[in-house]
Amino acid sequence: MTRSSLEMFALEGKVAAITGGGGALCGAMAVALGSMGVKVAILDKQLDNAKKKEKTITDSGGSAMALTCDVLRPDHLKQCYEVISNAWGTVDFLINGAGGNHPQGTTSTAFFERKAPPDPDAASIFDLDPAQYRKVFDVNYMGTFLTTQIFSRGMVEKGSGSIVNISSMSAGTPLTKVVAYSSAKAAVSNFTRWLAVYFAKAGVRVNALAPGFFMTEQLRFLHVDQKTGQLTPRAQQVIANTPMGRYGEPADLIGPLVWLLSDASRFVTGVIVPIDGGFSAYSI
Repeated sequence: MTRSSLEMFALEGKVAAITGGGGALCGAMAVALGSMGVKVAILDKQLDNAKKKEKTITDSGGSAMALTCDVLRPDHLKQCYEVISNAWGTVDFLINGAGGNHPQGTTSTAFFERKAPPDPDAASIFDLDPAQYRKVFDVNYMGTFLTTQIFSRGMVEKGSGSIVNISSMSAGTPLTKVVAYSSAKAAVSNFTRWLAVYFAKAGVRVNALAPGFFMTEQLRFLHVDQKTGQLTPRAQQVIANTPMGRYGEPADLIGPLVWLLSDASRFVTGVIVPIDGGFSAYSI
């Protein structure tokens, strides 16, 4: 008897681990999966944020647990993996969402002008602190690598599973200014494709979502003038080059996520799905 098209999207009874699950975007994913009957482990460095998402899920009758986790610490990851496995069994889905940008990994201008007068408040590539640059790179890329290294073992042993990494539209064509973030997300996309091939015969699929511009707190410092509260010229340029004419909303990620996790995409691996309102397709 064949399954109906709708049944292919069913996720009930599965176990998911989401890093960065206390944040706006991955928190929305956690709540959505919880509402679909998925047992959701919410991993976040900020436990209070993770607990808020846990409460939202459990108050609605779902199953969730909030766990403190620094994705750059293998000991944290191993402890979380053991807690989840002991409580619910093998993790079926891994969403690598921990990451983000930081002003200290960002230049002040899009172009370096050799003859421009020096601005003491501006940051060029020569002013970036390598340690801060590496923090941005590590939390996005190494956090994805280390978490996958630990959580995918059970999937491989079971012979099934789906990993969804969070890349960015900045990975393919790097956005100006955000040099550390763009470099890290390019590495995430490359790792996604590499791992998809590596695990192809083990029954584990690996894909990524590449969000465009979503007005999170991490984006706000570049897109909202801190004095006036108005959109910056950069933000206005983004909207002008987004055919759908708006920023993304957390709910916009849910459909593509469910598709990639479910059997509806059972022959899909190694893809980076843009969720950007047409930004990457637009050219003037």
